[in-house]
Amino acid sequence: MNKILIIEDDKNIQRLLSLELKHKGYMVSSAYDGEEGLELFKKNSYDVILLDLMLPKKSGKELCQEFRKLTDTPIIITTAKDNVLDKVELLDLGANDYICKPFAIEELLARIRVVTRNRENSSDKQIYFENEIKLDLTTKKVFINQKEISLTKTEFLILEYFMKNRAISCSREKILTGVWGYDFDGEEKIVDVYINSLRKKMDTENKYIHTIRGFGYIFQYKED
Repeated sequence: MNKILIIEDDKNIQRLLSLELKHKGYMVSSAYDGEEGLELFKKNSYDVILLDLMLPKKSGKELCQEFRKLTDTPIIITTAKDNVLDKVELLDLGANDYICKPFAIEELLARIRVVTRNRENSSDKQIYFENEIKLDLTTKKVFINQKEISLTKTEFLILEYFMKNRAISCSREKILTGVWGYDFDGEEKIVDVYINSLRKKMDTENKYIHTIRGFGYIFQYKED
């Protein structure tokens, strides 16, 4: 089930979109201004962002730029502007698509399906983002707040596994299989050893890797 963040200050449009998307089986979060939208995004993971341009506190353009520094989550702009230059600018800022108001809900649903399908089918993704964390598969480097941190090969593989499975509860057995492979016959407690080391090196006050008592871990940004 895809999770969608709607950032729209018009309460009537917000309510309509939320009802229609929930009816189609999506999970929906709503924000009514730019700052609220950014805070919601930092605390949760989403599969698509529906972003209005004309927002209080932070504009849609500002948010689009900020989101692109943090994530590759698909962004669909909802705009009243039907100008080619405006659309080109939005795509250059990092939007995946745009839809002009007023629009039919069927068209929006089709665009959501396209951007999510394109993301799922992408086989050449080499960079993963989660808030201030950036993991580059090509260079095998990890950056936090644009500062590189030094990880062992296994620590890097564990973080890569988490970022590919963010917001998913992962048992120690699944992590062993995902990182070490099916033939690994070590004890599950080795997972805890490596994750403790990874947490210390990341020095992010345990905002990302959360323990699920008696089961395993979940990787998701949560600010206390």
